[in-house]
Amino acid sequence: MNQQKIMKQMQKMQEDMARAQEQLAQETVSASAGGGAVTATVTGALELVSVEINPAAVDPEDVEMLQDVIVAAVNEALRGAQELANQRLSAVTGGLSGLGLPGF
Repeated sequence: MNQQKIMKQMQKMQEDMARAQEQLAQETVSASAGGGAVTATVTGALELVSVEINPAAVDPEDVEMLQDVIVAAVNEALRGAQELANQRLSAVTGGLSGLGLPGF
């Protein structure tokens, strides 16, 4: 392959990556914990956008349990968003994983 062709392919991949990242920022992933007591929603860009708490889950005598359920819901939503990002970005990067590049 000549160098000019490689550079064009890299530029196209960068543009595709930027487009995929913009799309990910618009998508959301939600996860619940504590039997639906808490639902967290994050974007594909890994930003927490909402936390919904079922009023029945609020027990002033057991705030620690509610805190734990919130953390569990947020972490699960983040895992789901990371999985979504990996799927979308791997479609753009193709076989580049394993090259030791950041984010691949």
